[in-house]
Amino acid sequence: MISQEKLSDWAIHDYSYCQMISRVSRDPRGALLRTTEGNMESTIEQPCPVCHSTSGLTMIAHTTEIPYFGEHTQLTVVCDACGWKHTDFIPAEGRKPGSWSLQIDSAEYMSTRIVRSGSCTVRLVELDLEASPGGASTGYVSNIEGVLMRFEDVIRTLQRDSEDEIVEKCAELLIELERVRSGASSLEMQLLDPFGHSQILHENAVSRELSEEEASLLDSGPMVPVFDSSELS
Repeated sequence: MISQEKLSDWAIHDYSYCQMISRVSRDPRGALLRTTEGNMESTIEQPCPVCHSTSGLTMIAHTTEIPYFGEHTQLTVVCDACGWKHTDFIPAEGRKPGSWSLQIDSAEYMSTRIVRSGSCTVRLVELDLEASPGGASTGYVSNIEGVLMRFEDVIRTLQRDSEDEIVEKCAELLIELERVRSGASSLEMQLLDPFGHSQILHENAVSRELSEEEASLLDSGPMVPVFDSSELS
């Protein structure tokens, strides 16, 4: 059995998870706003969560529309001192903690779009694999094939640094993931988001609201001081 902790931090490959939103924009002293090329850019007077520099963080907000997902704001927070960067996707409308699942039994599903926020846990049920928010987590828009390939990349990294038993298990998982991508095997993918900011954009995807207990058991990533999207309009 491969420890889920081994797969929990996507920062190794620049695709991780993260965040809880803190509304610092209510304090007008906390940010300096400016608009450049259609984006709203601001300086947040908060220390970097990585290097702790107090020179301020740069936040860029861009609002756009994703079909079947709706209007959302892409937030990118950058530390100029150390290069730390965090990206996430915040829907314009408030959402409740939610789960999305899809049984992937055909290669046709590979192009299905995925919106995964930094607070989302991804599970591949039959393979008992889970990727939960890590310390450098970011959100992304991808498709099912892209998500599966992210798992493959992390498994290959683990495979290079492990003992024989784990190496063999990694090889088996890689074969099975390739079978899923080709449509020769089936598995269920789940997105579980305590903030409800993630979604599988397919008519066969099943959604449900998470209970308070279920949401409390999910990792949501580190506290990152950024704006709520409703305060950016």
